[in-house]
Amino acid sequence: MRNSGLGKKLIILVLILAVPGFLYYLLTVGGKNRYKGLNYFGPKKLSGTFHKFHGEKIPDTTYHQLPNFSLTDPNGKAVTTADFDKKIFVASFFYTGCPEVCTTINDNLRKLALNYRKNNMVYFLSISVNPQQDRPEVLKDYAARYKDVPAGKWLFLTGDTASIYNLARKGFLVNALKVNDKEFVFSDKLILIDADKHIRGYYTGTSAPEVNKLNDEIKVQIAEELRKIKAPN
Repeated sequence: MRNSGLGKKLIILVLILAVPGFLYYLLTVGGKNRYKGLNYFGPKKLSGTFHKFHGEKIPDTTYHQLPNFSLTDPNGKAVTTADFDKKIFVASFFYTGCPEVCTTINDNLRKLALNYRKNNMVYFLSISVNPQQDRPEVLKDYAARYKDVPAGKWLFLTGDTASIYNLARKGFLVNALKVNDKEFVFSDKLILIDADKHIRGYYTGTSAPEVNKLNDEIKVQIAEELRKIKAPN
């Protein structure tokens, strides 16, 4: 009986020692990391250049990127694409007169923003689809309800109507449409953008499981961006 107990202990010890090595093997093969990043969304095309992987020549792909934009924050300050160089951000659309759907989405965004309040790589943008009404001073009053989120972490933005709708459709690849002065059609998606301005995920902003998935995938994207920084030239 004592020998049997000793054998079990030895097996457990071997597993404890072996599992980390096995996991490392799964992640790396011959020095090549097998980490799988998030998908890219939007149109893509071949760039005409190539790279080698395990001796095989593979064509490079150019993925859809956000166009340059310039919007306005609640203090009347311009916020541009350049402000998010080497940053990850989550974008969404809303308007201050929106019914409860926007409240649900923004409550979920608040939780995410608080999760990343100390991370200087991650930001959140909520863009109004009713800029004629949602002037900077209106957004300032609206943003005050989320004052527990550190300043600059979550930006409520407005701007020119045509520019915002064009950015939604051609940049973020979601719908934005004015029905009348009180009704707007817009996407309820939270959109994950990487440091190179590629779309890496869409998540339903009213769904707790989807928001949890976004939280997990933000961490995956942070890891990818850090790997780029550490990668040798």
